[in-house]
Amino acid sequence: MIVNRCAKPPANVDEYKDLWIWLEQNDGELSHISLEMAGIGRKLADKYKEKLVGILLADESGERMSQEAIEYGVDKVIFVKNPVFRHYRTRPYADTISKLVEERKPNYFIIGATHNGRDLASRIAVRVNTGITADCTEIDIDPTKKLLEARRPAFGGAILANILCSRHRPQMASARPGIFKPVERVIGRSGEVERIDSPLREEDVVTKLLQIVTREEVDITTADVVVCGGMGLGKKEGFKMLEELAAELGGIVAASRPTVDAGWISRDRQVGQTGKTVHPKLYVAVGVSGAIQHIAGMKTSEFVISINKDAAAPIIKYSDIALIGDAYDIVPKLIDSIRKGRQAQREGKTQGQAK
Repeated sequence: MIVNRCAKPPANVDEYKDLWIWLEQNDGELSHISLEMAGIGRKLADKYKEKLVGILLADESGERMSQEAIEYGVDKVIFVKNPVFRHYRTRPYADTISKLVEERKPNYFIIGATHNGRDLASRIAVRVNTGITADCTEIDIDPTKKLLEARRPAFGGAILANILCSRHRPQMASARPGIFKPVERVIGRSGEVERIDSPLREEDVVTKLLQIVTREEVDITTADVVVCGGMGLGKKEGFKMLEELAAELGGIVAASRPTVDAGWISRDRQVGQTGKTVHPKLYVAVGVSGAIQHIAGMKTSEFVISINKDAAAPIIKYSDIALIGDAYDIVPKLIDSIRKGRQAQREGKTQGQAK
């Protein structure tokens, strides 16, 4: 157990209450990570009798997003409105939210560990003189001491460190995308929206938004079927075969870190401790050795099939089914079998309709 020690005197913890989450939005749409944070926030709020408060900075589109957040389990949304907030910029976001934290004194504050979330969370923590546990894979609250138990892999994923912030407030953590599931949306669910008009002007912001350049990324975190390739494929072209398999299974192709580092596939498809966490219904690992860093990103998969030449590969012990052999022999046969099975289904259905 690690307890943070800050240089300044501790906070009067009795003054702090509620569990906050940051509602990250992009160009007027709530991001999926916001729904994930609402999911873990709702679970903790119900368990420990806290109010779940979402912090939303946006332009007029925040009205719609506030109601959406409430329908996903948030009790109250503090909506700070200004055209400046339509797109994330470090300084205005950090200044505005830090001021809210100092005024309202939340006990807990959880932020999704996206690129923007990582940038924002650390700056808020420094400004309000508290600590933060980054990239958590588990979050809970000690029921007796009311301490946030933020857990994250340490020493290369060999252990799970439980980190507490006992003397300062708010207790902050950033949570990795893909770990926590949103609650089911309840259309029309009621909640409170507090609207604050920010006096910020565009000319007051040091950075200027000149152009938005977007790069299409693949979201592997929400897929029900993930087909992951590793260095056991031997070459970049092996991923074409995995694309075929994924298409037959209605899934998406992912990869281990070494294949990404080798330039065989884009980094947005990386599964693992330094990549993304997935929890599909079916995870197919092809030529993946199963280093602990990779296992950290897929261990919550419901069913795992591994295809590997090495019967002693670490991935085998995490597999429900292990196929030992050459991927270039097994995968084409698997694809052919799926296609034949689907064809037989269609023919059977056609014969049934004819009768």
